[in-house]
Amino acid sequence: MDKAKKTTIGGQALIEGVMMKGVSVGAMAVRKNDGSIYLEEWKIPEKKWYNKALFIRGCINFVSQVKDGYSYINKSSEISGAFDDEEPTKFDLFLVKTFGEKGAEKAVNAIAGILTFLMIAAMLAVFLFLPSFLFTLIENAVSADISMWKSAFEGVLKLVLFIAYMAIVAQTKGMRRVYEYHGAEHKTIACYEAKKELTVENVRQMTRFHPRCGTSFIIITLLVSILVYSLIPLEPGAWLGIENKVLSTLLRVLIKLPFLPIVVGISYELIKLAGRYTNVFTKIISAPGLWTQRLTTREPDDSQIEVAIAAMTPCLPKENEDDNW
Repeated sequence: MDKAKKTTIGGQALIEGVMMKGVSVGAMAVRKNDGSIYLEEWKIPEKKWYNKALFIRGCINFVSQVKDGYSYINKSSEISGAFDDEEPTKFDLFLVKTFGEKGAEKAVNAIAGILTFLMIAAMLAVFLFLPSFLFTLIENAVSADISMWKSAFEGVLKLVLFIAYMAIVAQTKGMRRVYEYHGAEHKTIACYEAKKELTVENVRQMTRFHPRCGTSFIIITLLVSILVYSLIPLEPGAWLGIENKVLSTLLRVLIKLPFLPIVVGISYELIKLAGRYTNVFTKIISAPGLWTQRLTTREPDDSQIEVAIAAMTPCLPKENEDDNW
């Protein structure tokens, strides 16, 4: 077999489906209640300069992927009919009575968007504030000076919180299905990179772990944050004469925020390297994310692999298109 290919095609698991993005075409495939596969394709606009610029592209592409991903998940939920059997709540009936069918749908989407924003804000608060305040509590409880371990403690606690969250979520029935489609997505991309025909039998034999994955990106981001935030002065409040450790810790957390795009930018470039090359360095930086994927991916069944192949096929490079890293 020729040397394995390194493709730019990437994807995302949906509700009973998979989304894939190629060079010029994106597609989503969703298994409907009647057993058929819904397939939707769209053209991907040409990349702007800021989607290509080193370090800058990381933040831009990350925000865009989160926004689009939320939209695809919502749409797949509607198409799959995953929640069609659920009885409407009193609140649902109130919205329909007040705004009508179409108005109620818009209201639900708006509420879902607000709740998603609040959820992301809450998660950021936990990840940014909780580790710092816990360290402050520990620091106050011991007599020794342990401030030199502050950045390492915060980073490790963030990793623990993230992994614990993934492990808990993986126990729910709905997320198990999503994680199975996540595995199908990875296995299908791996089959294409192995230069094998995209058949259920071939895809089934592939690994469900892939270095260029959102899970790996988050893990790398958390690890990079330990290094970057270690450069921030441990007690910035002391410069301003703030003696209260809680206020000083709050100030340090706020000072971290402008560094977040730098952390994301560096992490994005590292995940790009991991997807492009296979060497000792990329294996080292990929290892934590690949291990965590044991929580966020599961072995799919053949019907799920069929959906992933359906989403992948329209995204394969057309004539004269280069999808190599």
